[in-house]
Amino acid sequence: MTPEEILQALYDETLTGNAPRVLELTNEGLDLDMEPQTLLFDALIPSLEEVGARFERGDFFVPEMLIAGRAMAGAMERLRPLLAETGVETVGKFLMGTVKGDVHDIGKNLVNIMLEGAGFEVIDLGVQVAPEKFIEAIDLHQPDIVGFSAFLTTTMPMFKANMNALEKAGMRNDVIVMVGGAPVTQEYADAVGADGYAADASQTVKRAKALLDAKRSKVPA
Repeated sequence: MTPEEILQALYDETLTGNAPRVLELTNEGLDLDMEPQTLLFDALIPSLEEVGARFERGDFFVPEMLIAGRAMAGAMERLRPLLAETGVETVGKFLMGTVKGDVHDIGKNLVNIMLEGAGFEVIDLGVQVAPEKFIEAIDLHQPDIVGFSAFLTTTMPMFKANMNALEKAGMRNDVIVMVGGAPVTQEYADAVGADGYAADASQTVKRAKALLDAKRSKVPA
C-alpha cells in the first residue's frame, strides 16, 4: 500500500472500530517510514472527529464511539512513545478522575480516549479519587485542565469538596475545572463553581479546547 492508501484505510478502519486492522495499518505505515505525527494528524484524529460529528448528528451512538475510541487507543499505544521522541506538542494536559465514592469509569474512559485523540496529554487517576489525591496529582503533573467525573447523584457533592480542596491549596486559579457525568447538568456545574461542563465525550473535547484557548488568550505572551 502507498502512504496515501494507508492513511485512507486508517481513517476508514478507525471509523468502523476495527482495532486489529488499525494497529496493523499503523505498523505498516511506520514500516514505510511514515512519520508518527502524520498517522495521527492526517488519519486517526480526523477519523475520531468524524465519529464525534456522527454522534452529535445521531448517526452514531455510545457503542460506536467506544469501539472507534478503542481502535484509536490501540494505535496510540504504539505511537505514543514515538511521538514523545519527536517532541510533538500536545494541545494541553488534562488530569481526569472519577470522584470519591464512585466507581463508574466507562464514560470517563471514553472522554479520555476522545481527548487523547484530539491531541491532549491525559493523566487518568482512575475511580474513587479523593480530594487530596487530586491535589497531589495537580501539584505533580501541573495540568491545564482537571476533570471531575460523577455517575451517581450521591457522589456529585464531591465536586464541591474538590473545589474547596483546590481553594484551600491555593490552586483554584492555576487550573481550569471541568465536571461531567450522567446526572450532571450545566446548572449544577455553575452551582459548584466549575469552569466548564459537557454532556458527552465529543462536547468535552470542544469545550476543553475553547476554555484553554480563552485562558491562553488572556495570558500575556
